[in-house]
Amino acid sequence: MKKLTLRSVLREFSSFLLFFLIVGFVVTCCMMLFLNVLADTMDLEYPPDNIEVAAKITFLNVLIIAVIFKTVDYIRRKIMVDRPVRIITDATEKITSGDFSARVESFHGSGMEGFNRVGEAINAMAAELSGVETLRTDFIANVSHEMKTPLAVMQNYGTLLRTPDLPEETRVEYAKAVTDASRRLSDMMTNILKLNRLENQQIYPNPTAFDLGEQLCECLLQYEGVWERKNIEIETDIAEEVTVTADAELLSLVWNNLFSNAFKFTEDGGKVTLTLTADDKYATVRVTDTGCGMTAEVGAHIFEKFYQGDTSRATQGNGLGLALVKRVIDILQGEIGVESAVGVGTTFTVRIRRGDYGLEEAR
Repeated sequence: MKKLTLRSVLREFSSFLLFFLIVGFVVTCCMMLFLNVLADTMDLEYPPDNIEVAAKITFLNVLIIAVIFKTVDYIRRKIMVDRPVRIITDATEKITSGDFSARVESFHGSGMEGFNRVGEAINAMAAELSGVETLRTDFIANVSHEMKTPLAVMQNYGTLLRTPDLPEETRVEYAKAVTDASRRLSDMMTNILKLNRLENQQIYPNPTAFDLGEQLCECLLQYEGVWERKNIEIETDIAEEVTVTADAELLSLVWNNLFSNAFKFTEDGGKVTLTLTADDKYATVRVTDTGCGMTAEVGAHIFEKFYQGDTSRATQGNGLGLALVKRVIDILQGEIGVESAVGVGTTFTVRIRRGDYGLEEAR
């Protein structure tokens, strides 16, 4: 309850005095008008004693009327103004202190529509802040967890490298483990920065017209050493002269991540298939592998940051690649889908608009 102070008491008294003076002035004017009309009509004269009594009675009536109306107004304000304001203020103070579960309950009664709109806006804000806070907490926890593994590897192998009389072959093996761990840590930081810039719209599409088939071939050839080492069969069916107007650099992130995943999860002697088809509006790219596949539950989460369905291969990635892919596809207003079966393989399907539809709005 709000604490009474001298200032608040004086404010209430001055408010009542002003209300009393207004009511007194209005009633006096009405009485004077009534008496003058009555006197003129009936040719009456009022003795001073009668006027004095009438003045006292009028003053008392005005005082009673002012008290009644002021009391009713005070109660009305407490119920219809002060109470909703207090409830809304309490909720906003809780939200400010970090309690995003606070909500403003709906107010019932006539005249509460405005407060209900304010409450709905505050509730929507609290829900959004709660989601952002959850994402932030999870993001920090995931980054911390992902950093621990490569740092631990670097620390352990760095300690082993200090072992006296270490054989050259073993020393090279340990040094390679340190290098791989540091590269993984560097890749994770790079992906985090890219994803942050994409999610905060600090990277704007720069659409240019280019041959999508040529770009796909160039990206695929970067993994030639990988498919030769693992003896993976490559099958391509790429339509010719498929020109798209999009951001080539952003799209290369998509293809590199999809190819990287395809080769990572395909066992030695497996197969990776790349197809490109097109119609007047869309170019459709499919990347299929014969890897381990995944369950429907895993497939529903693969575009989330740091999500890794195959924990046995967690050391080969950081769970950010597909999150980057999804964000790029959203920026380019395309579509991406996945079909997978455990033990059979996975197919990623990407549809890209051939024209620069919507890119002007994104810039």
